[in-house]
Amino acid sequence: MNVRTLARVCALWLAALCAYPAYATQPRIIVGFANAPHILPGPAGATGSRYGGDGYRVAQSAHSQARRVAAAYALHEVASWPIEALGLHCVVYEITNGRPVPEILASLSKDRRVVLAQPLQEFRTLTAPATAAPVAAVAAVAAVAAVAAAPPYNDPLYDLQTNLVALGIARAHQRTQGEGVGIALIDTGVDGAHPDLRGRIARTASFIATRTRRPSDLRHGTAMAGIIAAVANNNIGIVGIAPLARLDVFEACWQLGPGDDAAACNTFTLAQALAGALAAGTPLVNLSLAGPADPLLTALITNGLKRGVIFVAASAPQTGFPGAIPGVIRAVGTGEPLPEGAFAAPAVHVLTTRPNGQYDFESGTSVACAELTGIIALLMSATPTRLTGSAITTLLSTRERISGQAADAGPDPPPVDVNAALSRLDTGMRAAR
Repeated sequence: MNVRTLARVCALWLAALCAYPAYATQPRIIVGFANAPHILPGPAGATGSRYGGDGYRVAQSAHSQARRVAAAYALHEVASWPIEALGLHCVVYEITNGRPVPEILASLSKDRRVVLAQPLQEFRTLTAPATAAPVAAVAAVAAVAAVAAAPPYNDPLYDLQTNLVALGIARAHQRTQGEGVGIALIDTGVDGAHPDLRGRIARTASFIATRTRRPSDLRHGTAMAGIIAAVANNNIGIVGIAPLARLDVFEACWQLGPGDDAAACNTFTLAQALAGALAAGTPLVNLSLAGPADPLLTALITNGLKRGVIFVAASAPQTGFPGAIPGVIRAVGTGEPLPEGAFAAPAVHVLTTRPNGQYDFESGTSVACAELTGIIALLMSATPTRLTGSAITTLLSTRERISGQAADAGPDPPPVDVNAALSRLDTGMRAAR
């Protein structure tokens, strides 16, 4: 990727700051300037402010260009951040003279000092409207669970986790539980004090503007964390799909309303979170969100894919990020149309963790994405060899054929089969010896 493309990407990222409605008093744009990499050594496992670029400095030339461009176009700098992975210095500007955004961007695109100039974009999590599961539905789930074999866990709510039964998780846990796998959860924050998430969160970093947040403002992230990694056999609550995996929480989204599962993020916050995940070396990234195609975010994910990072995304129609990026593994809910190369998982009334030690049902493609992330963590922990994204896709997509037709064909394909994938993985490992 050349410098101009990278700068274009950077502009998108900074423009993303406009998504904060409380802060956007004037129209905002993102402008990117070439910034020669200068890496300063940092302590291993550094967190927090290091993700903000403390180890990657802004060159004097880039800083000077940013000041001159601001003066020439009547722009006010709101925020800036150097992106080490892309060699860019990105600046968020407010337009202070009332000129239309398209007019400013057109002028900046012809300025030799500017690598990129674009507007801010917004992204949303993909959960259904928050509604409690009907009493009749809960009763039906309990009735189904009651006729099943004795539960393999002592977690009291396991019987209501029909998604785990559909995915064959209890059998898979006899082989692996995700031990040693790090997962970056890019979402809202997570209520790390939840008793079923105790010990599962290795690090946290927030890229949301400083403000007071209560645990109740962290609904979506807490729900995804529980689906992926809730502690098993602790006599509390539920079972996670990869209960021994480690979560790195990168807070890039904010809840849209009290008691609301919906959350939003923007190019600026997501770019910082992705860069943080890459800096941390986390091998598996969960993105239970979607939005428009975004050059800056695409460049960061492409950079990660080249490093062998696995990205799992919620798939949604007519969205470009992140599911449309080649190499990203996509998830949809069972019963939904299955795009080529995507995988299905249960996504209706899935029981999970909530802030303040609570539990509730969650629905939506975000759920399927978290489940698929947990399943991939099981595969990654089952082999000493680091799996590539293409290897994981092959393990998950190859199914037995019935009467000459693939078992996952048709309008209502079954959920992804982790046990079949583990069997194929073991067969391949034996053949390689």
